[in-house]
Amino acid sequence: MQSSVYSLLLVALLAANLPFVSQRVGFVLQVERKAFGWRLLELLLLYGATGLLGRLLESRLMPVQHQSWTFYVVTFFMFLVFAFPGFVLRYFWKTRRG
Repeated sequence: MQSSVYSLLLVALLAANLPFVSQRVGFVLQVERKAFGWRLLELLLLYGATGLLGRLLESRLMPVQHQSWTFYVVTFFMFLVFAFPGFVLRYFWKTRRG
């Protein structure tokens, strides 16, 4: 059981940073400069995919527990905290040129 929790946390950490690493919209269409709105949409979609993976892992181990709206708010903000390193690298970490 613990290995599935650790693997889900690792997947969530990677998925949260993926929109800030890639310059592709939807991980398919290459663009020169991807807008923040596309990154936010990808972040929401990856949050949903990670949640579905967590639900799948839970259903394989035990009966799925009913969750209220507070669970989803807390996990979404935890997903945003996981995305902080990618956000900092994309928008705050400036390299010197010249």
